[in-house]
Amino acid sequence: MAMEVERQYSRLPCFSCGSDARSGGKNFSADSYLASGSLKRILLDLDPFPIDYEEDVVELFGFQWVTETALVESCTLLFGLFRQQMYKLENLIQSNSSNFDKNSYFFPLDGGMAEMMLLQHTLMSGFLSDQAANLHWEAYDVRQQSVKFLQYVKVFIFRYLEPHEARDVDLPHPYEKQEAQLPSLLVKELHSLTLHIGHLSELPGYMLGGFTILPQAKLFPPSWHLLHLYLDIHWSVLEILHILGKKLPRQTVYCHMFTNLTGENLTNISLFEEHCGNLLCDLISLAANMYTKSFWSWLSKILKSVSGKNNHTEAVSTFESIPCKDPLGFSWWIVTHLASLYHVDRNGNVDIKKRIESNWPFVEDLLKQSISSQTTILEEQLRMHLQCCLTLSHTWDANLPTVTILWEYYSKNLNSPFTIPWFGLKGLASLSKTPLSMYELVKSCCSDIHTPDMYTSSNSYHFFLRILAQIMKKTVSTNGIHPWKQIKGRIYSKVHQKRMRELTEMGLQKFFNLFLVLAAIAETEDVASRVLELLRFLSPVSTSIAQRALIWKGFFALILTYVEKNMDISVLAEELSHAFREKAKDFLVAQNDLVQKQNLWMLLSTYIDGVQEVFETSRHLHLSEENLLNDGFSMLLPGCRGTELAMVLNFLQDILSRLR
Repeated sequence: MAMEVERQYSRLPCFSCGSDARSGGKNFSADSYLASGSLKRILLDLDPFPIDYEEDVVELFGFQWVTETALVESCTLLFGLFRQQMYKLENLIQSNSSNFDKNSYFFPLDGGMAEMMLLQHTLMSGFLSDQAANLHWEAYDVRQQSVKFLQYVKVFIFRYLEPHEARDVDLPHPYEKQEAQLPSLLVKELHSLTLHIGHLSELPGYMLGGFTILPQAKLFPPSWHLLHLYLDIHWSVLEILHILGKKLPRQTVYCHMFTNLTGENLTNISLFEEHCGNLLCDLISLAANMYTKSFWSWLSKILKSVSGKNNHTEAVSTFESIPCKDPLGFSWWIVTHLASLYHVDRNGNVDIKKRIESNWPFVEDLLKQSISSQTTILEEQLRMHLQCCLTLSHTWDANLPTVTILWEYYSKNLNSPFTIPWFGLKGLASLSKTPLSMYELVKSCCSDIHTPDMYTSSNSYHFFLRILAQIMKKTVSTNGIHPWKQIKGRIYSKVHQKRMRELTEMGLQKFFNLFLVLAAIAETEDVASRVLELLRFLSPVSTSIAQRALIWKGFFALILTYVEKNMDISVLAEELSHAFREKAKDFLVAQNDLVQKQNLWMLLSTYIDGVQEVFETSRHLHLSEENLLNDGFSMLLPGCRGTELAMVLNFLQDILSRLR
């Protein structure tokens, strides 16, 4: 019987989803690629198995081979024997799969008949148990032989393969010619192997069911062994391509069979990247198709365990020993990149319309950590976190609590500059110089285009505005006006008389940026009305000239929003033109007060620039733009001198030519 004597095998690294029982389940299995140190040695460019394969002869698939030459001289034969082992395992599944299913019987009989049937059932159960044990050990032996061969390939490349130019016809010895062709032959065989396996996400159900078998089980069906052998093969292909690339730097591996998605031949450098990317997409596709909810659930538990935030009700003990310098940043990074892979199919094509499951509850928790007053999160970290959040807002469905969490933080910090000191001049907070620049900033926040330089060109508040715009556009398009009313209530409630009077020039800039974004994506007139109402809380006495100029720029940016939406601007124009008339009158009176005139000219030149931008932006001038022109200009001209007069005359000339 197979179970009478436990077979002894060397501890070959293999794919294992179990944990180490000796550590109480806190560490990876000792046989895994991580715990055994196999992965670490590969990454450090060390001998994959320094104490193995040191004899002159190695046994592979029941035959003796010369260790230092076997792969060069018999590469095709060895891979053929490897495929035979896989066929053997596949045949075991087809012919014996029932032995792991018929493990219980029940007969509703009484008396002696029941006892006899019970005895038969006991004998049958023992027989089936022995059959299952035989199948387990036979399949286990096949997997061990296969893994041993894959490990030998890695060792051979690392120790014995000598770099040659594959097309060099001057190699003196036949072995050297074979050796020069080995890299391309290896790649061809690996490609054939991956084609035979196919995509993990497309495996039949009886094989994928192996993921549900607990690793603590004593016996496993052949389908479980084949599934894990497939995982071993995928992983080993990655390692072999990596070692091959290190062994043959700056050389091309020629293989017409192994091509990328565009049909172009790949070099040895891109082979590893290509297979790694395809495998990762395959695994994500597998998780998305079969375990969407449990995948995000388990990932969240793992990341909480890494960051020490796990409540230990369902601990993921395997990861307790993994150190992480920045668990919060890593959590943002990994969730964002995994989420984006949901849109990629097994052929590498991107399907934006594909509906995917989100993981917003976990991201909400990350957001709260990023803006928590108990943690010291620097602006550069917050930008990265919110850039990840913006990407998720674009990838997943809309989530209103995200806006609420962020606004709770930024409503209390409107006066903060959100700068990065070591960025130099780029890191300095800047105010919009013209109404058009303020308007263009808001348009960029409402755009779906994400440029690579956003991290340096946008502060974290701008990322908040982009997230707000992204979520609002999604919710309004799918759920109508109701989500806007929810967001409006939360935002409006945080901006009141006391908050308005606390705003500095920087705070006013952020105030306008926020409401201009709302005006661009929601009820424009409602937002404009709220802006006018809030600005009336500001006392003219306590408002500086610079703040007043910024308010005028904000007004004009709001008017530009009206013009963009082809809306009549008469209400806003009359409000602003009246203020201009009053300041023009003051400018005329303050003939001898140079300081007063200089301050007033800051406002008046802002108005002139704003009117000119409105007239240049408007296509047909049918939105009451003329309301911006009044007798304030007739009072302004007598008080102007030199450059001031030239600016006003040039402005009037441009306006007249536009009106014609």
